[in-house]
Amino acid sequence: MEIWVLATLAAATIQTLRFVLHKQLAAGGLSATASTFARFAYAAPGAAVVLVVYLALRGVLPPVPDPGFMGWVVLGGLGQILATILLVRLFARRNFATGVTLKKTEVVQTALLGLALLGDTIPAAGWAAIGLGLVGVLLLSEAPAGALRRFDAGAVALGLGSGFFFAVAGVGYRAATLSVPSDDALLRAGLTLTVVTASQTAAMALWLRLASPGDVTAVWRARRRAAWLGLTSMAGSWCWFTAFTLQAAALVYAVGQVELLLSLAASVLIFHETVSRRELAGCVLVGASVLILVLAT
Repeated sequence: MEIWVLATLAAATIQTLRFVLHKQLAAGGLSATASTFARFAYAAPGAAVVLVVYLALRGVLPPVPDPGFMGWVVLGGLGQILATILLVRLFARRNFATGVTLKKTEVVQTALLGLALLGDTIPAAGWAAIGLGLVGVLLLSEAPAGALRRFDAGAVALGLGSGFFFAVAGVGYRAATLSVPSDDALLRAGLTLTVVTASQTAAMALWLRLASPGDVTAVWRARRRAAWLGLTSMAGSWCWFTAFTLQAAALVYAVGQVELLLSLAASVLIFHETVSRRELAGCVLVGASVLILVLAT
């Protein structure tokens, strides 16, 4: 099995655990923004330490990235911040498996962004997959039994918005890793991750200090649990970045769909949530649409 496949499988598994911690932190009183900040703040030190140790073991100095590196870092980092905030808010509105599945529309949106911005063509099977995915989203947006009997436009907006910004993040991060002049995929991923998490931590700390200083204090008070969020974020992101360095994002996303099954299991086994037949059908349709899209492109 190729390294990028192993890295993606590891990333999807770790990411499911991180989403569980995100939801637990949100339930414990942290706002969506504070929970997002916790992820980066506690991941940045770990990423830097691991990078320094890796460089020492290899006996090399960190390579100097190409001039466009920081631009891609900023684009990817901002996209990830916005995507994570929307996703955490979605968790508070819908159950765990549904939230992660709606987030998975990132692959469909990546195809649309590629067509609009880069002129990438999509075969007929790809457009059919997009239509299938839209049906799945409509099924997932239906309010559960006993709740409001109306179209849940808010859940759709949060899910699609999260998917869009995750797509932006994926494009930015892949471009950033490719801007690091090295044949070592782990080094390229680690350097990019260290710069990204440090930039995200600094930017969010400044913004929260000005806009919501109480969130910074809350993140510090929740450090015993938030530290685990940071560690899982660092480990998962290193795996994702390594996979993006070695393979096209579309194929990485395709293998990463195992996260759908893991999130569904977490929803039932950890949060004791009930997944309706309608929601399960939506999960299947969205997952199938993404798989068809990736295979067709």
